[in-house]
Amino acid sequence: MLLESLEDTRTLARQLAERLPEGTLVLLTGPLGAGKTTLVKLIAEALGFEGEVTSPTYTLIHEYPTPQGLVVHIDAYRMADQAELYSLGLEDYLPEARLVLIEWGQPEVFPDSLEIRLTPTEQGRSVELISHGQAQAITLA
Repeated sequence: MLLESLEDTRTLARQLAERLPEGTLVLLTGPLGAGKTTLVKLIAEALGFEGEVTSPTYTLIHEYPTPQGLVVHIDAYRMADQAELYSLGLEDYLPEARLVLIEWGQPEVFPDSLEIRLTPTEQGRSVELISHGQAQAITLA
């Protein structure tokens, strides 16, 4: 799938918000500037969040309450050992949150996850959805 504009990204975010089951662990991967935080912002908006969404690079975790449940936004870029997220309470979030979105998440650390890989191209951004472990695969229009 190719995202050529912000509106394409907004459409993707709406589709993800509609189709991702409650409690899904989503890994957002791709290089700096690929649009990971923008996608989180648009997913949170699609779920009804009206506040500001910013990268939790230094705070590690941001929570966004929505009418459909809590969206947890984690930035693992600076973490030497992403498995530490489990000791910080990640497993407590999963059954409670509508979605847990981890920027820079590594599939080998989070084996039951859906990876959304964003790759900048000359035309925009390519998007790949990759199910890992027991994560439910989703199909987008």
